[in-house]
Amino acid sequence: MGRKGSPRSPQAEGGSRAASPSSPLWALPEELLLLICSYLDAQALGRLAQVCRRLRFLSSRDVLWRRIARGCLNSGFTQLGTDLAAGIPVKERVKVSQNWRHGRCRRDTVLKWKCNLMPWMELDGEYLYLSQAENIQAYHLCAEGTGLQRHPQAIFSGHQEDVCRFVLVNSHIVSGGGDGSILLHKIHGSYSVKFSAHEQEVNCVDFQGGLIVSGSRDRTAKVWSLSAGRVGQCLHTVQTEDRVWSIAISPLLSSFVTGTACCGHTSPLRIWDLESGQLLTCLGTDFHRGAGVLDVFYETPSLLLSCGYDTYIRYWDIRTSTRKCIQEWEEPHDSALYCIRSDKNHMIASGSSYYGVVRLWDKRQTRCLQSFHLSSPTSSPVYCLRFSTTHLYAALASALHVLDFTAS
Repeated sequence: MGRKGSPRSPQAEGGSRAASPSSPLWALPEELLLLICSYLDAQALGRLAQVCRRLRFLSSRDVLWRRIARGCLNSGFTQLGTDLAAGIPVKERVKVSQNWRHGRCRRDTVLKWKCNLMPWMELDGEYLYLSQAENIQAYHLCAEGTGLQRHPQAIFSGHQEDVCRFVLVNSHIVSGGGDGSILLHKIHGSYSVKFSAHEQEVNCVDFQGGLIVSGSRDRTAKVWSLSAGRVGQCLHTVQTEDRVWSIAISPLLSSFVTGTACCGHTSPLRIWDLESGQLLTCLGTDFHRGAGVLDVFYETPSLLLSCGYDTYIRYWDIRTSTRKCIQEWEEPHDSALYCIRSDKNHMIASGSSYYGVVRLWDKRQTRCLQSFHLSSPTSSPVYCLRFSTTHLYAALASALHVLDFTAS
């Protein structure tokens, strides 16, 4: 039998005093407590949270974790500090970020289809939009990221041939098809507009500020108006002298970039004035013939990512130099890179042309951080990938895969 009235351990007494409202610690203003805690790293904050409930609440405040999160991979903060995932506790994002860094995730195949396609997709809140043949289908993402509903909530149709690419901006879908047409759908409602755009398939489109830009196999890029009374009117036709594989409008809405097949003697990356359609500048001087650019992505008005057939991811800063990129990363297995995306801070995700390989990169490192083979033993390119702070979705020729990084 234990002795009655045995003294409590010092640890227990310390814990009691720490939790006591009469502790001198709680006489300090909250602003000062937060300032003191701001000097702690993630590990120290985690230990502080184990002392008592009051300190656990204090040490979980977003203001303490925001600085730490900005140095993490895919925590929802841009380089400039903009929070892209407001509403999700920053501490939880830092925790999940460690899973991204170490490649800890649960893999699942959430959709399959019988014939091989070249799908494209976009994420928008609780929905994932996926092109399948001539249609774009909207799937509702299940709660807690456990997958998506098997049957689409909506189907957007109108193309006579397969959708090549599409974008989702301000509740509007703009798509380019193999039939040479461009379609505009309003997500909430039945409004849609279709117009003939190019003589051959529309390989790429972008939509910002009431303007559409499109690129085609017919070696042209075009600027289209969506203003009232001028919907579908071509404002400019740019002769690129090469097949256009990728296109993007600058966030400043002053210019757009085209990525072409690099079959001629000009750079496959060129920036054009959006108002006049005139060439502004060429990016890079060391592209080899056939080094076509398959995907481009603006992080900021001056920072741009590109990838393509020559197996390199290139990072451009047009403020410093247009002749040479500021960083580049080579695909380790010498595979073409079909698609890229970044968290607009430290992380880049890329999709390769063989065996459904998705790679994660840290811009602060020279080598690939993590890789995932999604289609082994059969081979398929990763045609498109998108990610949130918790999940990555990869569209392959016959399936849609998801990597869930909330799983420990």
